[in-house]
Amino acid sequence: MTDRPAGSDVFAEVASAQAIASRVAELGRCISEDYEGRTPVLLGVLSGSLMFHADLVRNITVANETDFLALTRFGEGGRVRLAMDAAANLEGRHVLIVEDIVDTGFTLSLLIRTLQTRNCAEVRTAALLDKVPRRIVDVPIDYRGFEVGDEFLLGYGLDWEGMFRNLPSLWAVMDFARFIENPAALFEVAYANV
Repeated sequence: MTDRPAGSDVFAEVASAQAIASRVAELGRCISEDYEGRTPVLLGVLSGSLMFHADLVRNITVANETDFLALTRFGEGGRVRLAMDAAANLEGRHVLIVEDIVDTGFTLSLLIRTLQTRNCAEVRTAALLDKVPRRIVDVPIDYRGFEVGDEFLLGYGLDWEGMFRNLPSLWAVMDFARFIENPAALFEVAYANV
């Protein structure tokens, strides 16, 4: 019997750091080809997209600009509002929204509609993760990293109470009650072989 880190039955690695790097590089090549001759604005949605956005920008070989905005949820219905707007003037620009994860589609749909009122030349989307089983609103995802199920995911920008964004790979929480008892166990599992 091998020694397994405590909590290794609570977490499952969904995408390794190598798999993420390979997929992001592939997306960067596709985006570079599609935007040849144009200078897109890569608009990252904070805070979850930060890791994906940074790696994606490094893999794009055409001129581009980077900017960010932040959304916040409020009220019982979880309505979304703009907490921090992009600094760039987006009128007439080719905008690529960079999201960490798309689930119901409500947030991305709102964001696309908001940007369309700013007379952008074009609005496209890139998402690291697509939670298709949770989709309620049909939204276009032009550049998709991985399709995932309904698991609670952490790492590579995704957090729980501000923690775990720094993990280089993506992890699913398989037993949320046990995770809550000892959240730090994920660090032990994630870095067991490092």
